Amino acid sequence: MQPNRKTVFIVDDNETNLQVAKQALNKDYKVVTLISGAMMFNQLTRSSPDLILLDVEMPEEDGYTVLRRLRSEPQYNHIPVIFLTARSDEASELEGFKLGAVDFISKPFSIPTLLRRIETHLFNAASHHDLDIMVREKTSQVLALQSGLLSVVSNLIESRDFTTGGHVERTQGYLSLLIDGMIAGNVFPEERKSWNMEWLLPSAQLHDVGKIRISDLILNKRGKLTPQEFEIMKTHAAMGEEIISHMEVKLAKNGKQEFLEYAKTFAGAHHEKWDGSGYPRGLMGEKIPLLGRILAIADVYDALTHVRSYKEAMPREQAAEIIFASSGSHFDPQLVEVFRTMESEFAKLTVAEDAH
Repeated sequence: MQPNRKTVFIVDDNETNLQVAKQALNKDYKVVTLISGAMMFNQLTRSSPDLILLDVEMPEEDGYTVLRRLRSEPQYNHIPVIFLTARSDEASELEGFKLGAVDFISKPFSIPTLLRRIETHLFNAASHHDLDIMVREKTSQVLALQSGLLSVVSNLIESRDFTTGGHVERTQGYLSLLIDGMIAGNVFPEERKSWNMEWLLPSAQLHDVGKIRISDLILNKRGKLTPQEFEIMKTHAAMGEEIISHMEVKLAKNGKQEFLEYAKTFAGAHHEKWDGSGYPRGLMGEKIPLLGRILAIADVYDALTHVRSYKEAMPREQAAEIIFASSGSHFDPQLVEVFRTMESEFAKLTVAEDAH
């Protein structure tokens, strides 16, 4: 008996066909014979095959129906399926390939042909699996490098601003909590469909990148800024967008950089206000990008609950009340309600971060 033999399910309502196929495969594979699609799905809860030989014409559920169900379940849709059929028309084969079959073998089948086809498709499946692993490893390496670079840039920004230490990390945490609350409450589901969280959350670290261009005299001024100084400070949002746009141009030859698109939105929109009184563009309501509306709450909550050059830290409960009171003026009312459901988690995160 060969060690680590591959497992093949044979699904056919004809006992003779099952026995012939099992006898042909038993030497090289671990074979499980099943007389219906229902029995196959029951068996799948206990063990998963490397390949399925599936009869097309069965009385309860035909092979097409069984394959359609199989491909609809993520845990099984990678399993290669070869149809066994007495049909030889092109339309039947096309339908099977559309549903995801990897091959057709006509009945009565040739044993050498059957063995060769199975060997080929198991080899292809193994190759695809190895390729998937390589792609995931490379993607993980790219994500780690990107996250490290973003962290370096955000730390550089914070090193110039003596009063906002830890702001970037905390704000990213609050952003994550708000998105968790949106998912739990099914808020803005259509907009969330296109989000790639592996890129989105780390990109928020660049939301204040425009502060690199703000003078230290303004950035670290003790006390309240003058109206003129505040106007200069406000330019950091547009400057952040400009800096990230330059990054996009430099990296354009490598294709669209999704994380920079998110970062540019965060940088340019997190100081806009629901009533149109924000900056840099004075956008109103849903004309403000959703990501900017979310980060606005996270950013303000952190500013309220931590020391700034012009104020002391505010108690978390008081900060939350200000967020609630600003619903419909500064903040998107739906997102304020999300914040309300996550307020205790915000408080826990604030305490945990401050303890570091």
